[in-house]
Amino acid sequence: MENKKIIGITGAKGALGKALTKKFRNNGHQIIGLTHSKEKQEPCQSGPNEWIYWECGKEDLLEEPLKRIDLLILNHGIYERDIENSDFEKSLNINALSQLKILNLFKKIASQNENEDFQKEIWINTSEAEILPALNPKYEISKSLIGKLITFQSNFLSENERQKLFIRKIILGPFKSELNPIGIMNPEIVANLIYYISKIKINLIIVSPNPITYFIFPLKELYYFIYYFILKFLKPFLVK
Repeated sequence: MENKKIIGITGAKGALGKALTKKFRNNGHQIIGLTHSKEKQEPCQSGPNEWIYWECGKEDLLEEPLKRIDLLILNHGIYERDIENSDFEKSLNINALSQLKILNLFKKIASQNENEDFQKEIWINTSEAEILPALNPKYEISKSLIGKLITFQSNFLSENERQKLFIRKIILGPFKSELNPIGIMNPEIVANLIYYISKIKINLIIVSPNPITYFIFPLKELYYFIYYFILKFLKPFLVK
């Protein structure tokens, strides 16, 4: 993160999005905030340098703006407090499928980059709820889905794609926000930790008060790495 980059952040109006924007801007990076809000957003010193409006289901319209972005942080999502067995589709679309579509689009853009010495990055905030309880089945299922999809994508990148794109997961414990007013972590502290941990070239950025998280998530990723390695080895025998 030493070189100054153009950074895109979805969910830039949320508590963590604002904290990340402030942290990266204070370190000289240019921020593009991607928002669902149709209200006119005025650039300010502590906010994004530029705002771009987008909608779930219309991710393809982001292709041109994404070409300018060096690091994309997918931080958008919803946490519906209703735990009844209804409207799973909305949570799945916003928390999982929209992120997958943007990842695939960004991967395509990165693979077409002719600068062999430059690698784009994408960070996806999947949350502890990927495998730990969050007291909300819709949130847990959607986060579990995007978590597995990202792990799958990471392990099946071609050699060219791996050189062009670095994929990271951000695994966070509960931080205080409008979606989670009882969160116990301060979003600015979380943003600072994300920033400094990102200086290490690792696929997982974990910030959580739960010590179990630091054990089970790397173990889970290792399990899937071995599993997908075996699948790739067996591919000639499985596909005829």
